[in-house]
Amino acid sequence: MATTLLSFNPPDLKNFRSGKVREVFDLGDRLLFVASDRLSAFDVILPDGIPDKGRVLTQMSVFWFDFLKDVTRHHFLTTDVGELGKKHPELMGRSMLVRKTRPLPIECVVRGFLAGSGWKEYRQSGTVCGLRLPAGLQESSQLPSPIFTPATKAESGHDENISFEETAGRIGAKKAGQVRDLAIAIYSAARDYARKRGIIIADTKFEFGETDDGAILLIDEVLTPDSSRFWPASEYQPGRGQPSFDKQFVRDYLETLSWNKQPPGPRLPPEIIGKTRAKYVEAYEKLAERSLT
Repeated sequence: MATTLLSFNPPDLKNFRSGKVREVFDLGDRLLFVASDRLSAFDVILPDGIPDKGRVLTQMSVFWFDFLKDVTRHHFLTTDVGELGKKHPELMGRSMLVRKTRPLPIECVVRGFLAGSGWKEYRQSGTVCGLRLPAGLQESSQLPSPIFTPATKAESGHDENISFEETAGRIGAKKAGQVRDLAIAIYSAARDYARKRGIIIADTKFEFGETDDGAILLIDEVLTPDSSRFWPASEYQPGRGQPSFDKQFVRDYLETLSWNKQPPGPRLPPEIIGKTRAKYVEAYEKLAERSLT
């Protein structure tokens, strides 16, 4: 049976950080990540959650961390939370233990197709995040090769696109080059795998952290419907927006309302909630080739 968890903040755990979707707890030498079923759109947390969404985000991230182990180092340790799971059964299926790192203060976005804000900018200037692209591309066109388009990591409000040069200024040229190359390599490996399973990964967002010994690790969630644009390959057609497996479905519904995109967010009808859950679960089961637990 589908369940919905909107909040989790027990007094016996030290809350390290609370995000739009995740609660992060400090366990001393490790962090505990717990993915709720909250849904944010246009940087507003909506009053209704999506049942089992946190399970999808966690289990999909765990799948990708394993798949990518030969491509990049990462922070994931285990989903076995031991005695905590007995004390807090709601953790099961939606939590993981990870290594501590110092998160780099940028979002590492990789785009393989022309969509969203990239398409809007291209129509105006022929560029995406300042990068010149070939003329004549359509909405949803595949790019000649994936491009790295970093952004700020905003504590509130919208992330803002920045140039590679500004990224280098923020984290250093060496690290900027490292995360750019890693992000493109990760995206490329995942894109090729997903395409064989009927899903186009149009773009995605990664985060990286640094360990005390200077290693760069892939952190946070990875290649989920919250951090990526997933399209059904069987319905792909350049020249228009694409149907999706991600929360774009909810955004499209919200665009039909007379909402000013400021808190509080509107309630979601049951059919939108149900269809969104089905899309998230289908994406996971297509990619991981297993049932959600």
